[in-house]
Amino acid sequence: MQLSPAHHDERLTAPRSWWAITALVGVSGALIMLPLGLLPMVAGLVGGTALAGVLVSSYGSARVRVVGGSLAAGEARIPVAALGEPEVLDAAEARAWRTHQADPRAFMLMRSYVPTALRVPVTDPADPTPYVYVSTREPEALAAALRAARGA
Repeated sequence: MQLSPAHHDERLTAPRSWWAITALVGVSGALIMLPLGLLPMVAGLVGGTALAGVLVSSYGSARVRVVGGSLAAGEARIPVAALGEPEVLDAAEARAWRTHQADPRAFMLMRSYVPTALRVPVTDPADPTPYVYVSTREPEALAAALRAARGA
């Protein structure tokens, strides 16, 4: 299935190393419960792994989409008509916009494990948000989808 140029869909999944840490949290839970016996140790292993897995999965399940004339980033839905020209940020620029250049009024969907991002000014005069910062592994594709959705 080929997507239209005005469509973009990406999930910002957590890195594999985080899943290894999830297993280590389960082992820690098992070791904590070890003095209480075998059954509590197994419960600590399963419970710790499950809890850590849920936390990693929920944090790593953010989606970035351009569909139906809107940019959907996490829980936010922003009409493309209210957005300006997107700016592709490489790893160094993205880090700068995440840290010392960041505006506290901006909407930011950032994931530190995704090195590149897209910054899009908000052109709606009624909105105090100066720009939208979105971590993305495919900033050029997201910018192209925003341009295509705005022109459509």
